[in-house]
Amino acid sequence: MKPTLILLIAMSAWGQSPVRQAMDYMAAATKDGAFMGTVLVARNGKTLFSNGYGLANAEHGVANGVDTKFRLGSITKQFTAVAVLQLEEQGKLSVTDAMCKYVDKCPETWKPITIHHLLTHTSGLFNFTNDPEYRRTAMLASPPAHSLEKIRDKPLRFDPGTRFEYSNSGYVALAIVVEKASGENYEAYMRKHVFQPAGMNDSGHDDHTPILKNRATGYEGQGATLRHAPYHDMTIPIGAGDLYSTAQDLLLWDQALNNDTLLKAPARAKLFQAEKSNYAYGWLVPRIFNRQAHMHGGGIYGFSTNILRFPEEGLVSIALSNNSSAAAARIGRDLAAIFLGEKFEMPKVRTAITLPADTLDRYTGKFAMAPSVLMTITREGSQMYTQLTGQGKIEIFPESPTVFFPRVVDATISFAFGADGKAASITLHQGGRDMPAKRVP
Repeated sequence: MKPTLILLIAMSAWGQSPVRQAMDYMAAATKDGAFMGTVLVARNGKTLFSNGYGLANAEHGVANGVDTKFRLGSITKQFTAVAVLQLEEQGKLSVTDAMCKYVDKCPETWKPITIHHLLTHTSGLFNFTNDPEYRRTAMLASPPAHSLEKIRDKPLRFDPGTRFEYSNSGYVALAIVVEKASGENYEAYMRKHVFQPAGMNDSGHDDHTPILKNRATGYEGQGATLRHAPYHDMTIPIGAGDLYSTAQDLLLWDQALNNDTLLKAPARAKLFQAEKSNYAYGWLVPRIFNRQAHMHGGGIYGFSTNILRFPEEGLVSIALSNNSSAAAARIGRDLAAIFLGEKFEMPKVRTAITLPADTLDRYTGKFAMAPSVLMTITREGSQMYTQLTGQGKIEIFPESPTVFFPRVVDATISFAFGADGKAASITLHQGGRDMPAKRVP
């Protein structure tokens, strides 16, 4: 079976209950293995819809369920942010403190960086996951201090506080801050001060070594192309993407953020206070469906995750997948739309074609989306990837000789070729917008 991706088309759902609509939606979203994982929608702590789909372990035929444990990827960041704010409440740090008060061997250029800058991705630190060597060394242990050592000699991307640029390096640094300020290691701190008070007994640091009941195996591709995701040592993303959890535990997390279980009201308000690019402390805080929302996604080898909250409505939508190719963010948003009575679109399977590996080099290159934003198209064997400045790589697939699409977001990339046979320009189609970009040297 060839790889596929969900393409959205309009749906009319008059006369159907939200639960029936959600069931029909997920039946379409999981067709041909397009999504495997667990979803949950709840209002004011009461589950409205929840189910598991596909396999937690394909080799042994173990199904995903509501108690399946998934790597969260960057959803981890909101937990790290809560830990930092707890320590501020206790007087053990201030978010205005210099990063270098807690991080050893700071170069001179890092001294203006504050904890606030780390929390809001405005530090200017080079994102170590963007290093070309990152994928090659991702199987090797690299605790936070070691990861920062690797970028110590790299110049800041910009002056701290002047811009937003997503950086896992900042949250790895925050893990060190938590440890230095609390006197406990990150894993122990999170277990004692975050997970236990919230009743989250199925969450923690995802160490590969111990036997962990109901742990999902991570995959890439789908159908006949389904394969194990590459091994990723989980010391690398501590603080930024190392945690695991279940949909049920994330519902408990959602509820704990509504009261004083973890943070008092002033600190909770700070957690969701928007800074540059609608990013707060470990949360994006945009308006969606003309409503205030709190959201964050996660992507790490073999996993794609998303949590979306509408605090005024008391609604939370959670989508966790043990396949990095899954469109967890789109599924979570559409399920929220169903239960909010907003318009949504029914998934439809979209099919990729196969192009010869030696042809794929025609598409590679760097393309200027904006003065400081490049989209880089690369080939690794027969796989193609796109990467925006400051963001991670996303695999893309050919739909035709001139159009590629990713699995994890609703978008397409169209290519136009020059006389030399190589891509001269691209156009990113996303969210009803066409964003052209020309090739740069």
